[in-house]
Amino acid sequence: MNPVVSLLLQRVGIGVLLILAISALLFIGVELLPGDFARNFLGQSATPEAVANIRKDLGLDQPVITRYFDWLGGVVTGDFGESWANRSSVNDQLFKRLSNTLFLAVVAAIFAVPISVGLGMVAVFFRNKLPDQMINIVSLAAISMPEFFIGYLFIFFFALLLGIGDGPPIIPSDPVWSFQNIQLIALPAATLVVVVLAHMMRMTRAAILNIMDSAYVETAELKGVKMMTIIRKHAAPNAIAPIINVVAINLAYLVVGVVVVEVIFAYPGMGQYFVDAVTVRDMPVVQACGVVFAAVYIILNMLADIGAILANPRLMHPK
Repeated sequence: MNPVVSLLLQRVGIGVLLILAISALLFIGVELLPGDFARNFLGQSATPEAVANIRKDLGLDQPVITRYFDWLGGVVTGDFGESWANRSSVNDQLFKRLSNTLFLAVVAAIFAVPISVGLGMVAVFFRNKLPDQMINIVSLAAISMPEFFIGYLFIFFFALLLGIGDGPPIIPSDPVWSFQNIQLIALPAATLVVVVLAHMMRMTRAAILNIMDSAYVETAELKGVKMMTIIRKHAAPNAIAPIINVVAINLAYLVVGVVVVEVIFAYPGMGQYFVDAVTVRDMPVVQACGVVFAAVYIILNMLADIGAILANPRLMHPK
């Protein structure tokens, strides 16, 4: 079998097993949460008969193993069940919210990836000089600040003082590519860019510097090749594998790590949907969001692994 095909099948198999394991852990974790949805939904004054009827209607009177495999069978066929809170299909809201989250992540990635890679190369070119030191100081400060703090700073300076990014909330059913939505996602997208930019830039710098210490780079320097030419033709292409991994990991974060940012800016994406479901203990929605987040993260990391190996075939033979 072709080594690339074998590698692809191996990574896909591992990814499927990880998703199954995460689905089981997620289901068990939800089951272990204190409280009961039926009683919370009906209130403390609910009669035992009413609670029993709700539990039977939702299937909560069935054994945990039975409910897990019933739920897993629906997930495999693309059916995430019915929301307990509003008795509507989870799929209807889930994929609308996912498209909003992906739109936000793509907009942030369009700016974050080229800027971070470019700043990383600039830092290498001016290694240990003032530009490199300034980039490192700013990136370290950005890494040190949590997402919610950056978001609140942007809200204060841009939304409150300058009126940028302020307007009516985005409706999940509206087209996510509309110009109005682009204006309204400016601040959450900028927050995500700041969060991932510093990490990608520092890892890009480290990957290129690691190549710069190689013997063939020193040989090029002794031959009088210009530093920017060495970085562009020798260091950057050979550092593409770790850079791909760093970019993919941060893209995965843009999709699955937006919970805090979406809550701060009331953005109707997967993160906001997940938090709202946790608040009312809507377990089918919580489980669906958790599985989708895990699947996106695993798939992006799997693609990064495959891309890095294809970019540097030596990684297929670690010995």
